Order: sequence, then structure tokens, then C-alpha cells
Amino acid sequence: MTGWTGHAVLVVPVPELEPYVRARWEHYEPTWVSTDPDFTHAHLTVLAPFLPAPTSADLAQVGTIAAAAAPVDFRLTEVREFANGCIHVPPSPAAPFAALTHALWEAFPQCPPYEGLYGVEPHVTLDQRSPQVTVDSTRAALAGVLPATCRADRLELHWYGAGECHVMADWKLGPSG
Repeated sequence: MTGWTGHAVLVVPVPELEPYVRARWEHYEPTWVSTDPDFTHAHLTVLAPFLPAPTSADLAQVGTIAAAAAPVDFRLTEVREFANGCIHVPPSPAAPFAALTHALWEAFPQCPPYEGLYGVEPHVTLDQRSPQVTVDSTRAALAGVLPATCRADRLELHWYGAGECHVMADWKLGPSG
């Protein structure tokens, strides 16, 4: 995604961590903070990057996959760090999110997760390691928030771009009633 002015991402929103994650965006990349009230900066990435200009048939296919995925209750408890310094919290259970990623990737093989650079490890990105930011400092900052019990009940298509982050589309997980 290097050098892109914007990109689309399929996500499961995690509103329980929105105040913390949004504050980190405001700190690092204020022009990427969304003014769309439906946009959730805190999310589990399901497939990124996604198609930059999905067709109505593409969106219908995403909707079919979302309808086949049941809503899931999950917990966020342990702050961790990937080898690249990405400080994150994985969901428990992670399997339903990995399955959703694989189903979408199968339907859109031209969109490998993270451009094929990383494996499928569901997580909410919290921060990036630096001299001032560590796993311990992040745990301390989230002491009143984690552990968190959450419910994944929708999938959203977000557009990320400086000054233009917004929700492009959304679908409920599970069959519509």
C-alpha cells in the first residue's frame, strides 16, 4: 500500500476501543481521522487492501459472504506486538475472523491479505512501537478498557485516504431477518 493516496478495507468495527484508537490516529495522522459518524477507526481488518472501486456485483458477493458468517461474541484481553513493531490485541476466538478473511480472499483472489506480506492473524491495531510506546505503556493506557467483551455483528467497507476516510458500504453478519 506504499505510495497510495487511498485504499479500501473490509473491517469488523470494534467500537469498544474507538476512543483509544481514534486518539492514536489524531496523534499520528490527523488528516486521516474520519468525520463520518459511522466510521470506526478501531477495527479488525478482514481484507486489506480491497478493490479500490468495487462494482455492484462485487458488493453483492461481499454481502453473500457476510450473510453466511454468523455474528460472534469475542474478547480482547492481551496486548501483544508483532515482529514489525505493530502493537495489537487479538480477538478470542480468532477463528471466525480468519474464516471470514479466507472466504473473502477466495472470492477476491486479486486481493491477498496485506498484499501477501503477512499471514492471516486477526487483530485490532493499537499503536506502533517507538521509544515512547511499548507493549507495557499500551497495556497501562488501556487498563480501564481491557479486557473487553465485544460482539461482531457487521462487516464494513472503509475508504482510507487523507481527508476522506468514510464508510463505503456495510452488511450485517448472518442471515437478514
